[in-house]
Amino acid sequence: MTDYATLLRDHVTLNIRSIDRVLLQGYLPQLQTVGYVCRFLRWQRNFPIPSSAAFGKIGQQYVRAIQRFAEDHNIPRLKFEKGQDKEKTAFPYLQAAAKQGQDRVVLIGSAQEKASIWKSWPRKGQEKAAHPHMDWGRQMADIDHFYFYLWDQQWGGTFCKTNAYAPFPIWLWLNGHEWAKPQLEKAGIGYEALDNGFRSCVNPIALQEICDRRGATEVESFLARWLHPLPSPFTAADQKAGYTYELAFPQFEVSETCVFDRPQAGRMWFEAVIRDHLDIGRPDQIALFSAGGFRLTAGFSSVPGC
Repeated sequence: MTDYATLLRDHVTLNIRSIDRVLLQGYLPQLQTVGYVCRFLRWQRNFPIPSSAAFGKIGQQYVRAIQRFAEDHNIPRLKFEKGQDKEKTAFPYLQAAAKQGQDRVVLIGSAQEKASIWKSWPRKGQEKAAHPHMDWGRQMADIDHFYFYLWDQQWGGTFCKTNAYAPFPIWLWLNGHEWAKPQLEKAGIGYEALDNGFRSCVNPIALQEICDRRGATEVESFLARWLHPLPSPFTAADQKAGYTYELAFPQFEVSETCVFDRPQAGRMWFEAVIRDHLDIGRPDQIALFSAGGFRLTAGFSSVPGC
């Protein structure tokens, strides 16, 4: 039987390793502790009593700003139902924007989801005091989240998610393959695209170099480019005082694409991988994904500790 090396050497027409889907969370370090929270409300926003009610007023202003933003820019708004495929719903809006080729918000959706939020309550024994001392804690709550679906000339279709509750986090979803495609077009390099990746490229070496050079600078540029036009719970004075987002990576995927010259070669490779990995790590789940019979991706998950 043909071994791995022979299959990959003689029957692969394109082999590319790239950052794939990335989920980033934006957070403000200055709103992660009780002391910082009280400082923000008392000294930055001048609330006489730092409390979650004060944050509620800021959140209400933020929601109204989102509503005005949608109206002023004629952006459709949708309420996502439980279980609704958000990506599928937003796809036609992103597809229409792609044909126009301009950066813009194509859809604002909302959905109720769980999140960790700041809550305060009067300290025991001070419930009736005119100016009670407040105790603070983080609690999970079902709250509305807002999805800003964006068409970006550098990153293609993506979204930014946020909510109107302190500490006002944001989430960004990006796709490394979608970033590489416009870079190829700028360089005049021909390629054939898959929904999430590449089927062929006239210059695979240049494609790999493009994928390799994508890094933090491109992500930070995206964030800076979109935070300015989108509504924010933070004023210009807040931002000048240092209330700006830093990024963390809850999800980071790296993809290696191997395009075989014929489906039979791909199946031979996959069957060999399955056979040899049944006893390595004892996978509790094995999945097969196929795109047109030409691109095969194997996913393995192993039992922790094995």
